[in-house]
Amino acid sequence: MSSTLSPPEPARTAPVSAETRQLGIWSGAAGDLNSAPSARLSVINSLDKTLYIVNDKGKHAFTNNGNAKLGVSPGKNETALLAYAPPLQPKRLGDAGFCGDHGIRLAYMSGAMANGIASVRLVRAIAEAGMLGSFGAAGLMLDEIEKAIIELKSSLGGTPFAANLIHSPNEKGQEEAVVDIYIRHGLQLVEASAYMALTPAVVRYRLHGIHRDEQGRVITPNRIIAKASRIEVAERWFSPAPAKIIRQLLDAGQITSEQAELAGSVPMAQDLTVEADSGGHTDNRPAITLIPTIIALRDRLQKKFNYQQGLRVGAAGGIATPASAAAAFAMGAAYIVTGTVNQACVESGSSDLVRQMLTEARQADVAMAPAVDMFEMGVKLQVLKRGTMFPMRGNKLYELYRTYDRIEDIPAAELASIEKSIFKAPMTEIWQNTLSFFLERDPEQVQKAEADAKHKMALMFRWYLGLSSRWANAGVADRQVDYQVWCGPAMGAFNEWTKGSFLETAENRSAVNVALNIMFGAALVTRLNMLKLQGVTLEADEIELRPKTDKELESLL
Repeated sequence: MSSTLSPPEPARTAPVSAETRQLGIWSGAAGDLNSAPSARLSVINSLDKTLYIVNDKGKHAFTNNGNAKLGVSPGKNETALLAYAPPLQPKRLGDAGFCGDHGIRLAYMSGAMANGIASVRLVRAIAEAGMLGSFGAAGLMLDEIEKAIIELKSSLGGTPFAANLIHSPNEKGQEEAVVDIYIRHGLQLVEASAYMALTPAVVRYRLHGIHRDEQGRVITPNRIIAKASRIEVAERWFSPAPAKIIRQLLDAGQITSEQAELAGSVPMAQDLTVEADSGGHTDNRPAITLIPTIIALRDRLQKKFNYQQGLRVGAAGGIATPASAAAAFAMGAAYIVTGTVNQACVESGSSDLVRQMLTEARQADVAMAPAVDMFEMGVKLQVLKRGTMFPMRGNKLYELYRTYDRIEDIPAAELASIEKSIFKAPMTEIWQNTLSFFLERDPEQVQKAEADAKHKMALMFRWYLGLSSRWANAGVADRQVDYQVWCGPAMGAFNEWTKGSFLETAENRSAVNVALNIMFGAALVTRLNMLKLQGVTLEADEIELRPKTDKELESLL
């Protein structure tokens, strides 16, 4: 793949004014100083080397060579140092402890988009590139989840990866069954999402295998990377497991007395991802206020509980460009998590139709719609509205659910309208389809529906909500207007950044290339901000934040 961008025009290097602050002196060979545009770009992009900007006959000159002495005024024949930036490779971004604990080289994680959108192929690609991939287990049948875990463990060997564990309040037994699969196959890292309160299932997973080593240290083989957008939820994750749930598990024989005792010395999750305005389940919280708040909570709880391993905060939601990633790291994020941008990549479990729709998305092309897994509770998620009527139709069904107690109460004209435009079948047929699904997945839902007409209506409406995302993943052409595509404004930002480059087209978007471009670009943005703080602002043609091909990245990294 090659870039479609034209070569940059010659730079207009500004002269060095008398007011420019001088940091010290630079010494080296005059031939090492570069002023040509291409040479300056090469110097700036060499993130593994120190960057020096000096006063060369009244103009900025750039080099990665030579030596500098700070705090010294330049003499008559000495070269003034105007600014410098130390080496800053992408692997230096974020928390080194996060990378070390999880066995990765970059503090980058691809999030677990449900229904297998974060596919086996995507997770494997990210993991093999030295980053952390999380499999999208939510919404899948148990046999599909188990098959994926077996395949990933077999193909990756000891290379780390995670899988999703989602809170399932409307599906009794589903969460416990998924935990059974993870424990049975030795999966020691999960990404926990959509939790409003902790459950026995997630606590059991965390405490499985907890013990003291020969040095007396508490070892927790099973780790959780939790996601939260509310302070009260984050506090639960950063605290030890609730005593009530520990007693419940102990009484049921699901943990030992030793494990129950050790539970009080570890947090439920050492790593917590702050989920800002994202695709899927979201509170639409702004990252710029949410991240500092959760970091302050982290510090308070670390001081309160004095854990032997420090708590860490990552960032997700709105991250799809070098600038947004750099901002998250600058605010103290230990790692970043991307979501919708991965759905737009060729390795995702979504369809080519969806990938094409995502390439056309702008930042305002998103809307909130009912979530299938928490429909009755009124929980909403963020989806793409450009090219689909799902947000409007999903919200219509929720309004009908709130207004009426049973299907039969819906006015005949209204019922005929949704049968024709949304369900494309009579409600009697939809109920038979719904019945077949829940008899296999969760029979108790059927029993409840037979006794409660409003619950029956909810299950039928959830039929549409659930299939809408599956139609999208499968690329069912005659249902495109009903596609449920989880999407946040970050997708629009990504499209704006990549416009005019090889990443503008869907078929060129690979998850690893996107990840490396974001991380390389974040390091470059951070370096440029260092120079700006020293009084040197580079002109647009002296920097280059365009996406780079695999070959270009390989030479730079």
